[in-house]
Amino acid sequence: MKKLIIHSAPVIISFTWLVAVYQTYNPVVLKGPDFLKFYLILIIGFYISIFILNSLKETISRTTLCFAGLIFFFGIIKLIRGVILGKPVGFLIMILIVEVIVILTFMLNHINKKTK
Repeated sequence: MKKLIIHSAPVIISFTWLVAVYQTYNPVVLKGPDFLKFYLILIIGFYISIFILNSLKETISRTTLCFAGLIFFFGIIKLIRGVILGKPVGFLIMILIVEVIVILTFMLNHINKKTK
């Protein structure tokens, strides 16, 4: 339960910022730079929550991997929408590549700790 609350905080913060600044609950309709601000707030907040869990000596759990997967899937949806509309998506692709590397690192650490 503690992990769920800690990982939900960045989601709540980013969506609160989205509603306060852009008066919308749907970040997919935002234009490129505005979506990237929202997405970076979400990702940075998520990784801060992971560091908080690590400082509390908690392990990377399935909940953490599910949140990371959902955030990645959210970026993929925006990437597909940008490609279909013919918009430049270079920064989003770079962010997604880094996110895949980090998620794979977490998954490998999780699998290694499970096998020990």
